[in-house]
Amino acid sequence: MPGRWTARRVRELKGRDRIPVVTCYDWSMARLCDEAEIPVLLVGDSLGNVILGHETTIPVTLEDMIHHLSLIHICRCRRAM
Repeated sequence: MPGRWTARRVRELKGRDRIPVVTCYDWSMARLCDEAEIPVLLVGDSLGNVILGHETTIPVTLEDMIHHLSLIHICRCRRAM
């Protein structure tokens, strides 16, 4: 589906069409998703467990989230995050 992906577009398609979504935490994964034309990336606090090695997601800070979103934003211009 060509064009820019936005939250509004995702809401409009919800329940009517399948929307590929991949959890992503860094630039290299975002680059692979971009090449595969995955339209929506999920960046969640689970990065605390998966990337930062915490036992829970509680220690994840807003600064952590901003940092990882900025890494992904570098190579994602048409996809929704």
